Amino acid sequence: MSPPRENPPPDLRPGCHSVAAPQNEFSPEERGLLLKLAHEAIVSALEHREISLVAPCPHLAALRGAFTTLYYRGELRGCVGYVFPVSSLYRTVAETARGAAFEDGRFSPVTPDEARELKVSLSILSPVTPIRPEDVEIGRHGLLITHGGYRGLLLPQVPIEHGWDRVTFLEQTCKKAGLPPDAWQTGAAIEAFTAEVFGDGDREILR
Repeated sequence: MSPPRENPPPDLRPGCHSVAAPQNEFSPEERGLLLKLAHEAIVSALEHREISLVAPCPHLAALRGAFTTLYYRGELRGCVGYVFPVSSLYRTVAETARGAAFEDGRFSPVTPDEARELKVSLSILSPVTPIRPEDVEIGRHGLLITHGGYRGLLLPQVPIEHGWDRVTFLEQTCKKAGLPPDAWQTGAAIEAFTAEVFGDGDREILR
């Protein structure tokens, strides 16, 4: 679905700040808006009603890649995202939240009862750029490895969650692409990105 044609007004609407916290691109207010949108996108789909996907401020109208990850009672319940920007961040969060809830082939669609207990984590991606294997930093970089028609992606938090070192991270991204584990050494293209990750449990988000 293409982003709305309307250009957001130059002034920020309530709840959006042009300056985020020093260490983050997105302010607590913006994070709260995006997390609320993710939940609302899922609930509105279950209720068969439309919601506005016009970004409430210019920052959230920027074209960005993003992933939405859902958890239910501590277990992964779905994860869908766009590596490359396809529409405004605001619309992308809504679309990936619905995708994670209803279109992740690893899981059955989220039910109304489950929706009330879902926890959301958002990963807002930087542009993807080529990287040398020795420059990959665990905890900082996500990886995109491509060879021929095969492509695999893992987010920056994945190697931390599994306790992987740099080589294992590269190997596991190759396996995610359906490639041999050593494909990163035999001609596969290696690209990296960073991600600002935040979720429902973050204390700094303003409700």
